[in-house]
Amino acid sequence: MTASATMTIRVSSETKLKLERIAADTRRSKSFLAAEAISAYVDRELEIIEGIKRGMADAAAGRVVPHDEAMAEIDAIIEASEARRADKA
Repeated sequence: MTASATMTIRVSSETKLKLERIAADTRRSKSFLAAEAISAYVDRELEIIEGIKRGMADAAAGRVVPHDEAMAEIDAIIEASEARRADKA
């Protein structure tokens, strides 16, 4: 089993009531549900932050595509998709 740490957090009364409802309906503890929610949030936010940092590093290193070139590629993909859709109709 993974080691755990205890945290104290403050939530609104409304959030606490909703958490209690979920706990009752799922037969899980409020603590378990809160830990799962925080873990999912932290994982998602870290992934976003790491992606932003990679993008910033790419930009700083000059690994970018000019806007006009990117838009031309996007437009070509959209046109090809629309043409395939029209052929199937």
